[in-house]
Amino acid sequence: MTLVVLATKLFVPPPRSQSIFRPRLVDQLTAGIRAGRRLSLVSAPAGFGKTTLFVEWVAQTRQLDPTVRVAWVSLEQSDNDPARFLTYLAAALDRAYSDGGPADHDPRLSTEVTLTSLINKMSRDTQPTILFLDDFQLIEDPSVRDAVAFLLDHLPPTMHLAIASRSDPLLPLARLRASGDLTELRAADLRFTPDEAAAFLKHATGLSLTREDVAALETRTEGWIAGLQLAALSMRETADIPAFIGAFTGSNRFVIDYLIEEVLHQAPLHIREFLCQTAILDRLSGPLCDAVTGRTDSALMLQSLERANLFIVPLDDTRRWYRYHHLFADVLRSRLLMHGTDHVAALHRLASEWFEKNDLPDDAVKHAFEAADFPRAARVIEATIPAVRRSRQDATLLGWLATLPDDAQKHRPVLLVFSAWSSLLSGDISSADRQLTEAEHLLGAGSEDGAPAHESEPGEELQTLPVTIELYRASLALATGDLPGITLHAQRAFDAARPNDYLGLGAAAGLLGLASWANGDLESGVTTFRGSANNLRMAGNLTDALSTTMVVADMLRPLGRLREAERNYEDALQQSIAHGNDGQPTADLHAGISDLLRDRNELTLAKNHLEASHELGESALSHEHRYRWFLAMARVHEAEGEPDLALASLDQAGQHYRSGFLPEVRPIAGMKARIWIAQGRLPEARAWVEELKLTPADSADYAQEFGLITLARLLIAEHRDDPLGESLNVARALLDRLLRAAEAGGRLGSASEILVLQAIAFGVQGEASRALVPLERALAWAEPEGHVRLFVDEGPPMLALLRTAAGAGIRPDFVRQLSQALRDTEGACAPGAPIGTLSERELHVLRLLATELSGPEIARELYVSLNTMRTHTKHIFLKLGVSSRPAAVRRAEWWGLI
Repeated sequence: MTLVVLATKLFVPPPRSQSIFRPRLVDQLTAGIRAGRRLSLVSAPAGFGKTTLFVEWVAQTRQLDPTVRVAWVSLEQSDNDPARFLTYLAAALDRAYSDGGPADHDPRLSTEVTLTSLINKMSRDTQPTILFLDDFQLIEDPSVRDAVAFLLDHLPPTMHLAIASRSDPLLPLARLRASGDLTELRAADLRFTPDEAAAFLKHATGLSLTREDVAALETRTEGWIAGLQLAALSMRETADIPAFIGAFTGSNRFVIDYLIEEVLHQAPLHIREFLCQTAILDRLSGPLCDAVTGRTDSALMLQSLERANLFIVPLDDTRRWYRYHHLFADVLRSRLLMHGTDHVAALHRLASEWFEKNDLPDDAVKHAFEAADFPRAARVIEATIPAVRRSRQDATLLGWLATLPDDAQKHRPVLLVFSAWSSLLSGDISSADRQLTEAEHLLGAGSEDGAPAHESEPGEELQTLPVTIELYRASLALATGDLPGITLHAQRAFDAARPNDYLGLGAAAGLLGLASWANGDLESGVTTFRGSANNLRMAGNLTDALSTTMVVADMLRPLGRLREAERNYEDALQQSIAHGNDGQPTADLHAGISDLLRDRNELTLAKNHLEASHELGESALSHEHRYRWFLAMARVHEAEGEPDLALASLDQAGQHYRSGFLPEVRPIAGMKARIWIAQGRLPEARAWVEELKLTPADSADYAQEFGLITLARLLIAEHRDDPLGESLNVARALLDRLLRAAEAGGRLGSASEILVLQAIAFGVQGEASRALVPLERALAWAEPEGHVRLFVDEGPPMLALLRTAAGAGIRPDFVRQLSQALRDTEGACAPGAPIGTLSERELHVLRLLATELSGPEIARELYVSLNTMRTHTKHIFLKLGVSSRPAAVRRAEWWGLI
């Protein structure tokens, strides 16, 4: 069973024979487009002619300018699935662009990729396009509304969006209104004027009504078009028109009930039966109605209902598909219930059977649920799972599973496994574990004659179910932090997968890679993730395959293999561009390359890639992309000596961060703590350490490595306030343990940073010769990879060490390059740089501030007044960007000023 696009949802409904052309409204809508507005919103209760107005607008627009493209989607409740909505959106645009169109939607692609592709392709078109979304009030899913809001924000200049809805959609209407980007028509605008009401009633009834009669009907219906239409239908069989109009009173609800009763009462019995039996259907066709009613002439019946204007709306030009007016259908359904729920259920069951036979599983499942025939619903859902998963309509599947009772699933292992997936997504670990266990029991059990003990039918999902179960068990282990369990079940999945089950193999390898990464076995993690990417490519899932590049790079960096990571990024970027992925993952790849270029001190190129990433990422709708982008930008700001901007970018990154399966090895809070340390804001950094409960005695495993290295940096910075030098001793002991662990794990990148800090710690104590030992090792590992910022980020203390290394003849070319880079960053281009040059007098005062002398004692030492000394101190604080004497001393020591 496959998922198909229902073409009738994409047709502009044909003009109704009794509709009245309303140029005053059409002109307002047309003027909105000419003014360059993005959105036309027609919002009013049912029966105010919203769809009819749009149909008239389309007709006039095409008459005035045949080059205008029109894309139409008649929305339904089932369109609350993001993948389904985007499928119809792409199909509508593809139909509008009959000359080769922009769509080419692959339902396996994510929301961000689909929207990016559509927007970019439409941007290249010069012909105007209007996209109509009818019955938007049915859209309740936030992710679908977010997609429409994003589309609104990034509409190409040649495109316009038109929405008809019974209620105001949850879109940024206030902002659009304030910016002049919104044309809106409401119930007060859509109500018939007296002239329009007179023309409509004359055309609909053929009667010559007096001006007073028309005015009375128009007043009592308040221009409500459906009410006037109901009145017109009733008046056809009424002899005493004035008496009828005089009796036409009461609230809208009672008037509607009265008129519908009048219409149905006057219809022949066989028509009333047909109307009630088919009222359960959202869409009507001859064959479908035949299946539900048992008739053989339903197509002719539908045509006669249309000719009688009996609240039936054609959905296509060939009059094959129709729907009832929504209010009319509601009343018919309420009358149908008078026949009993069993009768209604039987009709829904017949409809479900027809939809299943005609490969329309969404409707087949819907009517099975309406019939409370849960065994049928379970069978249809299970048969539909492969197609739903391929089209990535996960929200649809999850909704079905949530509706399906447990009893309908308990004998179907396939449904139990996907229900476990649903439980896992919702965080219900115990239910997921129970459902997987029940599925395993059913698969392993057999009846006495050897037949399966379950009801799942043979097929793709049942065949791969053992692999799927192990993958979900690995995911459960990942959710609970059970690293051995991840490895155990992922390996079982990998071993159980068939050679051509590329998705299963790719997912298993990815989980194995995650376990290796979390355990600190990065070499194994790199190997398994590359295997995962190869299998994903074989499965045709290039987007996810390319996305593994970021994961592999995150492991190659601590391994010290920057150039290999950069080559991987460049190869992946070329593949992504070649396959037309001009959103994600291309945006992420640009951000990743930028971060590596920053490490190599190629800041201009790094910013160029961030700009390219930003241009693509704005249309990606991805928190992960925005998180990575702000993270990379923060590191560029830091390298350019803009710590406050770096912190602001990290705050932005935090807003977009979503915890997931990837280990958080470089937490945002830890990166902020490092900037605080460089700024001399040690109490804030210390508060972070205490909040995390980090201690120098903690295990030096990979998961703790970043935090413990940050702690070592803090201990080194705190030595000034530690006259006994204990903090430096603790820092050196911690660095020794971290170095041994990093070297044992082959993490030469991490080890290089640790060696640099060891050298800094020795240098702080004036032991330059001892500092050269770890510095030389760090230089030897970093030079082949071009890791410049590893040294430059340490500022003047590193410059002093490099001078010593140059005198000792260590790595002369690389030391010369690093020294020049450090000198280039002095001033405004380095973190925490002084704002202006300190005078000789200020330097003298600064040296005295570093002593134990009090303020008055310093003034006497300088032979100046206390006020003059305070003035010097204020200037020093201003230039150093600090607000206290201890902070000024720490900053001066950091910059080698004292």
